[in-house]
Amino acid sequence: MDTVGIGIIGCGNISGAYLTAARGFPILDVRGVADIDAAAAEARGREFDLPAVPVDDLLADPSVDIIVNLTIPLAHVEVGLAAIAAGKHVHSEKPLAVTTADARPLLEAAAERDLRVGCAPDTFLGGAHQTCRKLIDDGAIGTPIAGTAFFMCPGHERWHPSPAFYYLRGGGPMLDMGPYYITDLVNLLGPVARVAGMRSRLRSERLITSEPLNGTQIPVEVPTHVTGTLEFVSGAIVTIAMSFDVAKHGHRPIELYGSDGAMAVPDPNHFGGDIEIAMTGDEDWRIVPTEHGYADGNYRIIGVADMAYAIRTGRPHRASGDLAFHVLEVMEAFEASSESGAHVVIESRPERPAPLPIELVDGALD
Repeated sequence: MDTVGIGIIGCGNISGAYLTAARGFPILDVRGVADIDAAAAEARGREFDLPAVPVDDLLADPSVDIIVNLTIPLAHVEVGLAAIAAGKHVHSEKPLAVTTADARPLLEAAAERDLRVGCAPDTFLGGAHQTCRKLIDDGAIGTPIAGTAFFMCPGHERWHPSPAFYYLRGGGPMLDMGPYYITDLVNLLGPVARVAGMRSRLRSERLITSEPLNGTQIPVEVPTHVTGTLEFVSGAIVTIAMSFDVAKHGHRPIELYGSDGAMAVPDPNHFGGDIEIAMTGDEDWRIVPTEHGYADGNYRIIGVADMAYAIRTGRPHRASGDLAFHVLEVMEAFEASSESGAHVVIESRPERPAPLPIELVDGALD
């Protein structure tokens, strides 16, 4: 199959993971990297032996089919629209946008030009999560009726070299980590029907303890603890909490409870991990083997590779703009519900992404 040319815009912390993973997908031909900070692009270019070019030059490059948009959340739509205007498909880091109002013009512009929009996270395509999907679809725990989803930590200022954006508009634990959990839940259970939520903010400033900004105070503009309930179209009800205010906890990332048993789903920020099941009457959990590939390692560009295959074959891509828009609408609903004190109905209804086949050659998605 012919390769698909991609260009990376945004050479920050996550770009290294994308460029490393790209080496494992022969369909992807990385044509260059760009950043408004030319020095950042040049450093990534040297690291991966790639051309570092101005953003406008990368957008104009006829050999680039897909722009991979790794900019900060507030720039996702602006860069995405520029890519679409240049006739490129675009795959964005999460979230798709800061608000659904911002995201709609991006999806509309792409539809008008018959171009594709994709969005992280693509970790739900990892082997452990695809095996969980198959187990759910095969009725391994019966009908899913409930679940829990937790990401809680003391904050990213402990490790990230430049964490300020996590606490400004477009940041916070829900927009940062929520996409991993909600996307995986939609993969497993289908779309969300309504949301009830509450939010809080522990402090108005944070102290960075990571290098190179150790000792710097940064402002906090967004809620840093978000919790609530997701009711799925299927009828399942999942309790969720995303927080930068919790020192330590003992909850597993995701647990699903069915009519006949329960399943522990691995961390949705990773591609692999142990899957555990306990059936009604069991005293202990048992580990279920992962059947699918892409479980052991870094594949943090698999959504782009899947889009590349989809472009070549004409099928839908899995980490789609419609899926990301739905997840964004769900995350946005926590604010509306917290302010109104009422449930918020979710209007979008994306199709569940098609499951991956069990037997795939490394580097292939079909």
